[in-house]
Amino acid sequence: MVIIYSTSWCPSCISAKRLLDSKEIKYEEINIEEVDISRAELIKIAGAATVPQIMINETPIGGFDNLLELEQNGELNKMLKI
Repeated sequence: MVIIYSTSWCPSCISAKRLLDSKEIKYEEINIEEVDISRAELIKIAGAATVPQIMINETPIGGFDNLLELEQNGELNKMLKI
């Protein structure tokens, strides 16, 4: 299960979703502005206040740069068991 905490205006959020879409990986997007999650709450949930914050199988992996690194070193497929 992949969850992306995002905002509607975030270019890195768009990039993260594009990467996942290109691999046909399903994810749940939670727009923190629409559901009124504060940055302080986001820190409690995902460990950081910036967006995107990406969770894979309830493990926070960080933002788009971290997701891209996992993809480039082959770890993303292992984490998702694909």
